[in-house]
Amino acid sequence: MEPVEALVAPAVPADVRFREAEDGDVEQLVALWEACGLTRPWNDPRLDVADARSNPTSAVLVGVGEGGVVASAVVGYDGHRGWVYYLAVSPEAQRGGLGRAAMGAAEGWLRHQGVRKVRLMVRHGNERVLGFYDSLGYTDSECVVLGRDL
Repeated sequence: MEPVEALVAPAVPADVRFREAEDGDVEQLVALWEACGLTRPWNDPRLDVADARSNPTSAVLVGVGEGGVVASAVVGYDGHRGWVYYLAVSPEAQRGGLGRAAMGAAEGWLRHQGVRKVRLMVRHGNERVLGFYDSLGYTDSECVVLGRDL
C-alpha cells in the first residue's frame, strides 16, 4: 500500500505525519480517545484497535507529532461503503487543521481501496462535531443506525 501521507489531500501541519498504527501506539491512542470522550464502558478500545489492525479491510491511522500520537481515524469498508470511526484530535491541538487532515487520511485510505461512498456516525447532541463534518461536505444520510451485541 502507498504510504498514508501520500493519500492525504489537506495540508498536514509540518510536524505531524499520518501512518498506520503500530504496536507501540496503542496506549497513546487509547489515551487520545479517552481525552476526546470517544470511549464507552461497554467497548474495549484496545480490542477495537486489535480488531481493526488484524482485518485486511480496515486500518487504524494515526497522526504522529513530536510528542507522539495526536490524531487518529479508524477506517474500514464492507464491500459497498467505507466507514470512519474514532476520528480524534488531541484537545490541545484541535482547531489547527488536524481533524481535516485526519479525515483526508481516512478518505485517502478508503479511496485507495476503491471505496466510492463513506459513512460515519455522530452521537446525538454533538453539534460541534456535526458542524465540523458539515464543513467537510458531509450531510445527514437520513437513516437510523441500529445495533445489537452478538
